Amino acid sequence: MRTSFLSYFVVAAGIILTSCGDTAKTATESKREAKPKLTKSDFGKTPDGTPIDRYTMTNKNGIEVSIITYGARVTSLKTPDRKGQFADIVLGFDSLDGYLATNPYFGAVVGRYGNRIAKGRFTLDGVEYKLATNNGPNALHGGLKGFDKVIWMARDATIGDAPAVDLTYLSKDGEEGYPGMLTVTVRYTLTDTNEVQIDYTAKSDKITVTNITNHSYFNLSGAGSGDILGHELMLNASRFTPVDAGLIPTGDLKPVALSPFDFTKQTAIGARINQTSDQQIKFGGGYDHNWALDNPKPAQLSVAAELSDPKSGRLLQLSTTQPGVQFYTGNFLDGTITGKGGKVYGKRAGLCLETQHFPDSPNHPTFPSTVLRPGDTMTSKTVWKFVVLP
Repeated sequence: MRTSFLSYFVVAAGIILTSCGDTAKTATESKREAKPKLTKSDFGKTPDGTPIDRYTMTNKNGIEVSIITYGARVTSLKTPDRKGQFADIVLGFDSLDGYLATNPYFGAVVGRYGNRIAKGRFTLDGVEYKLATNNGPNALHGGLKGFDKVIWMARDATIGDAPAVDLTYLSKDGEEGYPGMLTVTVRYTLTDTNEVQIDYTAKSDKITVTNITNHSYFNLSGAGSGDILGHELMLNASRFTPVDAGLIPTGDLKPVALSPFDFTKQTAIGARINQTSDQQIKFGGGYDHNWALDNPKPAQLSVAAELSDPKSGRLLQLSTTQPGVQFYTGNFLDGTITGKGGKVYGKRAGLCLETQHFPDSPNHPTFPSTVLRPGDTMTSKTVWKFVVLP
């Protein structure tokens, strides 16, 4: 981690902010004029007439994040660049119709099991469970109707000056083939230190497996502004989980050293992404792999990644309590999706950093366990912290 990045934190004295308009304000002036807030608005209706709500959180520095109750999705995230100009840095759509149509999980909470489970099968306490398969022979991101396609119940969870919203969903026993009635709550909080905090909680009345994460696509230059190959990434991970041709982990943990998967130092994403002589790059069509994080204190919040954009000066520092992060470079985006403002999302127009347990963990006893038993509570935390570089 390059601690020097944090010395340029966006609210530091002297940095100039603007609010997408023409008038420049100092950080001190913005702090005096802006008050943290949470607002609720309509975001359309589903085909059966169910209304979808949008909750928008704004902090004293003008950073703004919007979440909708359909899929508990992050639909907008506006942060300043080095000139103080705000832009929306997550891919998505201007209206509900885009999210209702087929799309690659833009901004969604995915589950009951994020990522892949081989052949849609696993065994718990001697009982085999068969899941809905939606990725060839495998189950991906919860199945045919995962958490990204359901309506969550929302409530204002603001504490003090930190706007927050809780979204809760009850997943019935047998939904998509998973055992147990699972109650899930996701809390989004926006702080005045420019952090989006995501807290996950889950309980089940039967033994089950769960791996819940957020699937936002980032482009720190702004959604629809081109590809992310010039972004620079550090991953706090010396190993990753290699996959087979179906992107299912082999069960091994492979060192990243001397490979295109070494992001232990800030490296341009495009520097080695086309090295198809590397079998893993060929399998993924780029990066679509899980990195095993180097955390000396497992399950405690620690820095997992730093993503920076030299062009805009934006930096995202990502921390998590999870043991892994799936780094995906939008390899399957192909220009057929038109997003916000009529902009087309071409190949590698965004990237994902999905904090998680490892893919296919239920079928790999040596991986960190994703088993949740009755009486236990699954909790995890992920933090997106936004910084401005000089």
